[in-house]
Amino acid sequence: MKLRIDPAHATRYRQIALLLVRHGRGDLVKSAGIDSGLDEMGPDGDPAAAERLADDLEEMGPAFIKLGQLMSSRVDLLSPVYIEALSRLQDDVAPFSFEEVREIVADELQVRLSHLFPTFDPTPLAAASLGQVHRATMRDGREVVVKVQRPGIREQVRQDMEVLAELATFFDEHTETGRRFGFVPLLEEFRKALVDELDYRREADNLARMREMVAGQDLIVVPEPYPDLTTGKVLTMEFVEGRKVTDLGPLARLELDGAPLADQLFKTYLDQVLVEGVFHADPHPGNVFVTRDGRLVLLDIGMIARLAPAVRDKLVKLFLALADARPDEVTRIAITLGDARPEFDEAAFERAVADLVGRTADASVSDLDIGALVLQLTRTAGETGLRMDPELVMLGKTLLNLDQVAGTLDPDFQPRDALQRHMADLMRSSMRTTPASVMASMLEAKEFVEELPGRVNRAFDAVGKGNFELRIKAFDEDEFLHGLHKLANVLSAAVVLAAMILASALLARPSSDGSSVENRIALVVFVVAVLVSLGMLARIALTTRKVRIQRRG
Repeated sequence: MKLRIDPAHATRYRQIALLLVRHGRGDLVKSAGIDSGLDEMGPDGDPAAAERLADDLEEMGPAFIKLGQLMSSRVDLLSPVYIEALSRLQDDVAPFSFEEVREIVADELQVRLSHLFPTFDPTPLAAASLGQVHRATMRDGREVVVKVQRPGIREQVRQDMEVLAELATFFDEHTETGRRFGFVPLLEEFRKALVDELDYRREADNLARMREMVAGQDLIVVPEPYPDLTTGKVLTMEFVEGRKVTDLGPLARLELDGAPLADQLFKTYLDQVLVEGVFHADPHPGNVFVTRDGRLVLLDIGMIARLAPAVRDKLVKLFLALADARPDEVTRIAITLGDARPEFDEAAFERAVADLVGRTADASVSDLDIGALVLQLTRTAGETGLRMDPELVMLGKTLLNLDQVAGTLDPDFQPRDALQRHMADLMRSSMRTTPASVMASMLEAKEFVEELPGRVNRAFDAVGKGNFELRIKAFDEDEFLHGLHKLANVLSAAVVLAAMILASALLARPSSDGSSVENRIALVVFVVAVLVSLGMLARIALTTRKVRIQRRG
């Protein structure tokens, strides 16, 4: 079955087809029926082919540049040589004119540029595919950076996303590669990230959130956004002077005390991931600056990832297992973080994890770090049929970038040691409660107490009518039913004892000397109930101890 071609997208189809054929995916092109006139040869797998892919994506425009940057985190889909090439994919293009900048700022902020910014440098500090940034001064003298979105970029991205969505849907429905890896979910993840980057108001919110999270860190700086001067296409934020970490020369690195910077940066991101559940997903070295007074500045916070509380709890366990080199625990937790495909080979995955963890037990930042370990774990999962959650893949890429920055600041920095050193504090922070969480727990407890009698009544009604069904999936059903029979006996006895205690309370009557017949009967019933209850507890404890001894034996 061939893909139905939209004439308006014909040029883009041909460019994508040429790209796929040139880089070894001619099978996808032929299945879609868009291979007419294409006879390019596939890549030979060398680094030069991977670099050509990065160059081709740059030529195709911003949507494909961003797609290449996202794909650089998918170690489960691409080989290491392509991952490395796409990780260096540059988002640096020619700037657009100052006249266009002036017009966009005036349209977005509804006032002339000169009225807001007495000084505005017409030469941008940097120009990327989505926008460019200019240095300026506000009327009160504060120095700021103004980020302006590239003209027409939203329409261009929209058209490219339509083409990619059509191709992804077709490949998922009609190719084995698409059914295995799922291009549509991957593209949806990419679309959400790109939409966030195209709305500068979200980036301003991200900056404000990050400033709150690093407020207690004296060596980490996040620029302050100015919401009154920010729209979907214009972002105004505090100017913080500094140099890129990658631009520091050997002499500057010697003068910089990088060890505490690397340690605090690593701790900051662990706190974001494991406690807050919100982390900056793109801390590559080009987005981290060093100020003159020796602090780190985090920039370009357009991409934010969020983790559900259940995922954060699993990640804590996973990091602890990685730090302690416990492959069995790493395997178990990783499986809960992924989606096992029908072809998943759990035994092969377990062996691969044991080998991976064993080989990296003594790794340092110069050899193999936490980020690389998470990404290799993701790749191993993909090779054995376990599709990991996108959040874990993005986290691995984030940690890899973070380790690179930390290694630049302090070549002797060891992520494993830092993880073990800060984990206790992070665990205490993650267990803190808020008034809202306490109230939610109280409401859940109230709901449980209110609904418990009704649930018990329905259960007993079902038993009485013979409609009670218990479905069990166990290895030893006879032993399980035997234990269930014992549990039923204990519960029945507990109900009888509770009834005896309640009856003794009802029989007891207040009297001056406490010698009435009802009081004596009530006392006897109460004492008997208490003694039988103690006997039951002792028997349960003795039985439990015997079972433990038998299991140990």
